[in-house]
Amino acid sequence: METTTLLLEKKANTLSSELLVKIDAYWRAANYLSVGQIYLLDNPLLQRPLVPTDIKHMLLGHWGTTPGQNFIYVHLNRVIKKYDLDMIYVSGPGHGGPALVGNTYLEGTYSAIYPHISQDVAGLQKLFKQFSFPGGIPSHVSPECPGSIHEGGELGYSLSHSFGAVFDNPDLVVACVIGDGEAETGPLATSWQSNKFLNPITDGAVLPILHLNGYKIATPTILARIEPEELDQFLRGNGWTPYYVEGQEPMLMHETMATTLDRVIADIKRIQYEARVNGNSKRPRWPMIVLRSPKGWTGPKWVDGLQIEGTFRAHQVPLSDPRSHPEHLQQLEAWLRSYRPEELFDEQGRLKPELAELAPKGDRRMGANPHANGGLLLRDLIMPDFRDYAVQITSPGAVNASDAHELGVFLRDVAKLNQSQRNFRIFGADVTLSDRLGAVFEVTNRQWDARTQDNDEFLAQEGRVMEMLSEHQCEGWLEGYLLTGRHGLFNSYEAFIHIVDSMFNQHAKWLKVSSELPWRREIASLNYLLASHVWQQMHNGLTHQDPGFIDLVMNKKASVVRVYLPPDANCLLSVWDHCLRSRHYVNVVIAGKYQAPQWLTMEEAVKHCTAGIGIWDWAGSDRGGEPDVVMACCGDVPTLETLAAVSILRKHLPTLKIRVVNVVDLMRLQTESEHPHGLSDRDFDQLFTENKPVIFAFHAYPWLIHRLTYRRTNHNNIHVRGYKEEGTITTPFDMTVLNDLDRFHLVMDVINRLPHLGSEGANLKQAMQAKLVQHRQYINQHGLDLPEIRNWKWGQDE
Repeated sequence: METTTLLLEKKANTLSSELLVKIDAYWRAANYLSVGQIYLLDNPLLQRPLVPTDIKHMLLGHWGTTPGQNFIYVHLNRVIKKYDLDMIYVSGPGHGGPALVGNTYLEGTYSAIYPHISQDVAGLQKLFKQFSFPGGIPSHVSPECPGSIHEGGELGYSLSHSFGAVFDNPDLVVACVIGDGEAETGPLATSWQSNKFLNPITDGAVLPILHLNGYKIATPTILARIEPEELDQFLRGNGWTPYYVEGQEPMLMHETMATTLDRVIADIKRIQYEARVNGNSKRPRWPMIVLRSPKGWTGPKWVDGLQIEGTFRAHQVPLSDPRSHPEHLQQLEAWLRSYRPEELFDEQGRLKPELAELAPKGDRRMGANPHANGGLLLRDLIMPDFRDYAVQITSPGAVNASDAHELGVFLRDVAKLNQSQRNFRIFGADVTLSDRLGAVFEVTNRQWDARTQDNDEFLAQEGRVMEMLSEHQCEGWLEGYLLTGRHGLFNSYEAFIHIVDSMFNQHAKWLKVSSELPWRREIASLNYLLASHVWQQMHNGLTHQDPGFIDLVMNKKASVVRVYLPPDANCLLSVWDHCLRSRHYVNVVIAGKYQAPQWLTMEEAVKHCTAGIGIWDWAGSDRGGEPDVVMACCGDVPTLETLAAVSILRKHLPTLKIRVVNVVDLMRLQTESEHPHGLSDRDFDQLFTENKPVIFAFHAYPWLIHRLTYRRTNHNNIHVRGYKEEGTITTPFDMTVLNDLDRFHLVMDVINRLPHLGSEGANLKQAMQAKLVQHRQYINQHGLDLPEIRNWKWGQDE
């Protein structure tokens, strides 16, 4: 292409012949280490001919993307040194784990963190053996790899993570390598738009490097096969200025890449200078690189009569059976020797000094950059006293408030207090106002660097709120922000948080593994606020009604996940103060956004949330003795319906002894052997008894409560009501009726399990059935709930 031709004409002016030879040698060293990691168990420097016992029994790894990433890494090292760049490397095709492990070993970071992987022959042997080996390291880029903020097991998140990393990091450059297969994923395809949210004054820069090597696992990639003009139009249409590095002859490619990187770094510095010094507020077209190189570059050309290099067959292990296939063994040795290791390593197995000099020093090494170990940079948030935002309670249920709105006022001041630190952001898919967090816009705006119009609201080049109608991007941005040492939260509709199920999985796994690495520092927790939840989506219908994210979260390690369902605003404030202070968890908080009764004073809320579960003596009638029935609730709407049911029972069955138990911290239901928040069997039995019926009103799918409590003594007596996939556009109360979670069904549940109630129970049950008929007739005629439902207050039935 025209751009490439221009670069080729300039190539001789970029690298001296000596530096060109050294860069190529360093690249060969990285490739050698990569092949060794995939194949070798012993004989790491080929000090004798390979024999079958030198080869691992099980060969795992991905060669295809690896040489291209090695090529990129060595060239990034050069510009880091030349321009003293603060740069980290994000590997989108992270299945090329040998590249990142090998390069961090060559630069010295790996041995500094893992001294037993020393920079000598013995260390090389251990480096090779550990890769994809029991007791070793994964084949993907993973938390074990220094310099990584990005788990390579799943594709699609590299660019959004990279942008999250540079928000509020004005001096940071993230080199984001994007695989051409990865570029076909939904999250990555959307994340090209992130450049419309980057502030060149206060944020750093992302340098996307789209690596076109032509194939996925077994099929061609789209961006490598479309016409070059179409690719160029696509990238420019997304607001980028692409530069092309294309070919396969190493020396020419080194020159072209060096020239291109110099030009790209100059573009980044020019853009930032224009914005920061000259005040140019026009949205820039940031540069990017398209690297087109053969898949499996420098590897075997042909194996068993089939072409390997430049085809999909290079994706994983090109020589599949060198241990028992003599011809494959010979090809492997020839492959390794083609890198001329004797020119790269001395007799002790150390990289030769003149090559080691090519790597940056200290924290400028991409494997040692503190941004890639974000806990090193993490500073505590400046927090207001959440007690100052209390809803004043005169008696339980006497006051109504929007829980999410009250939280929004608190978050407003969190944002305000941390403005100068620039380490707190709120992310959401255009739901900040919908979720009643609008108070934050009193002190900040939505960050936005595209065009604006006069009737827009809360848009500015700089802001603490990040909104894009893509849950993938909000999640990815936040993860990148957290992984590089900052704080934030993600607010979402409950039903649509499922869009990021897989991203949550990967982040939770990252937290689990990194918590086991002493050199990895804890980062701020990933906090979710699900304020538009299942019971408050009656106006949007069944598509918006799904509380199943909790079930997914509960599958993760107990050391990582927490789920909170505060029943009112004061409890919500207490919970969020804890979540924003916490480290290395995923906190899921579910709360309502509409006006609802408030139950606890702030003092009571703090005690209740600290315990995570407790008996509400004021609501029950067991007076500290043994109850006839336990009415348990978890979630704001289940709590309301439970208390309404208790009110009916206390009026019509005054001798019935009822205990009310409210759950804020869902993990308290588990045993202490399963979760650090779990209750002991003794404490659980004291709350729920050993043999009395328990009617449990739950926010989400009922079977989750059974799963959490199946080991408990009284599990067979626990009867759970929750969401059972019934919903439509209807009234708020009818949502509970459709799922048998309403007060009338709860009353009948009690009667059905207490046969000694006799005729009194039978009469009350009949009255409840009549109420359900009355309810259905009324909403069908009037389109809203019965006045006695809409106007209900605690204690009015007594």
